Amino acid sequence: MDRAAPTQAPAFTSVDGVVAKLEDTGYLADNATATAVFLADRLGKPLLIEGPAGVGKTELARAVAQTTDAELVRLQCYEGVDEARALYEWNHAKQILRIQAGQGGDWDAAKADVFSEEFLLPRPLLTAIRRDDPTVLLVDEVDKADVEIEGLLLEVLSDFAVTVPELGTVTATRRPFTVLTSNATRELSEALKRRCLFLHLDFPGADLERRILASRVPELPEAVAEQLVRTIRVLRGMALKKVPSVAETIDWGRTLLALGLDTLDDDAVRATLGVILKHQPDHVRAAAELRLN
Repeated sequence: MDRAAPTQAPAFTSVDGVVAKLEDTGYLADNATATAVFLADRLGKPLLIEGPAGVGKTELARAVAQTTDAELVRLQCYEGVDEARALYEWNHAKQILRIQAGQGGDWDAAKADVFSEEFLLPRPLLTAIRRDDPTVLLVDEVDKADVEIEGLLLEVLSDFAVTVPELGTVTATRRPFTVLTSNATRELSEALKRRCLFLHLDFPGADLERRILASRVPELPEAVAEQLVRTIRVLRGMALKKVPSVAETIDWGRTLLALGLDTLDDDAVRATLGVILKHQPDHVRAAAELRLN
């Protein structure tokens, strides 16, 4: 069973407050997203956000950090990431120098010295737990890490404590607001999911994506934005290797603005397709289905 969270004032007072504060950072959240953020803050539980790449999972963590004046501490997961990269490791080079400098002295004293705070290299998980100031811990793309890392996360997220054998147990005095993201490339363990609240983010609907585009590229004419969002949604319906993300929608809008285009005709799409599609087979398929040839 999880230990009780340290008492701390909530960052958000209501779901509507979450919507308003995130909007101030430029992140437009729907009610489900805002509710998940509110509950994660109020209950002190990690928030697991799952969905395709490019829908704003990582950006949500950044927006929460910005609106709460918190430090964002990020653990980027990848195949092969281990405890040393996630939690902590010792500065071996500095330890060797210290041992060499103390040769001929008391070994027990030297050993206690080299396994002290001075030689510890905290990594993201330990860094977030030790902080007394507001912190957002982002464990990004957890599905890319090996299964063994999930065991480490279970331990850390259950008690928000880390044991360093040579120094003792470090327990959070202020729990970080914790976000885990997953692109669902593999199934996460049920044990890890039980520790978290769950939010599925998908690509936004047309109206929300138009609002996002208007927020990020306000100079783009409304008619062009309408054409752009409609075309993006058609592309997402194709069997592409990588469908355009929301970030690429924004990039496309900025591209059209930079080129001074006032309409998204076939020539404009053909000339700028590389902004939103990054694989040649996707270009071929899109050109054929949009009849650009």
